[in-house]
Amino acid sequence: MGDPKKPRSTYTTPRNPWGVDQLSRELMLVGTYGLRNKRELWKVETELSRIRKQARRLLAAPPETRTKQSSFLIDRLARLGLVGPTASIDDVLSLKVEDLLERRLQTLVWRKGLAKSPYQARQLVSHRHVVISGNVVTKPNYLVARAEEDAMTISGGGAA
Repeated sequence: MGDPKKPRSTYTTPRNPWGVDQLSRELMLVGTYGLRNKRELWKVETELSRIRKQARRLLAAPPETRTKQSSFLIDRLARLGLVGPTASIDDVLSLKVEDLLERRLQTLVWRKGLAKSPYQARQLVSHRHVVISGNVVTKPNYLVARAEEDAMTISGGGAA
């Protein structure tokens, strides 16, 4: 288990946070996707690194376990809309941070035209105006599954 007062870290910081190319890339991604701070970007990067690490382990695994476990990984990523259902492990390894950022609720609200900017989309989500399949979702970083994408609507005003 672990100490409940010391939760597990959800992100890792960059090795060289003050590199000019690192700073400009992070600033561009934070501005493009309307992230609150770089910590949100680092969480997405860490999640992507976990997915890619799992795919690299599968490549090194014996063939009988590789086929079974790779189908589980690819099915999970296909449900999220990150890869196609006929994807391979190489497709998983070629995922980028932008692919995960495009599946966030905040970005999808903006891309569907329900908000004028990513910042307005974030406000709509955090103010409880976005409903997915009848459930109010208040987390802008919620990863929307492919099946839930069509069930996303804006509620009709008023406090929920």
